Amino acid sequence: MIPTATADGIDDENYPLTTDELLARYGEVELEMARGSERIREAVGRLDDEVYQCPSDVHCAVFAGVGKEAVGRQNYSDRDPTPLGAPHGPDQVSF
Repeated sequence: MIPTATADGIDDENYPLTTDELLARYGEVELEMARGSERIREAVGRLDDEVYQCPSDVHCAVFAGVGKEAVGRQNYSDRDPTPLGAPHGPDQVSF
């Protein structure tokens, strides 16, 4: 999702790094997603201002901030069980 050159640049930054500093340097970078693209500025803009302590913090913020266009199939997961008492869930299948 984050272009390799940008990811490498984020990894090589001097930390801590504020949201304003991150956006000044990488805000216009396009993130390619399953159904379109958006800029890092849009993704991180959905979050509160932060002081990032390491590259992993930045990567997590970008992944957490992307819109629904990043999801291939919304509300679907074949890995997470349906929580007990949830009103939605798969129909039981017998083999």
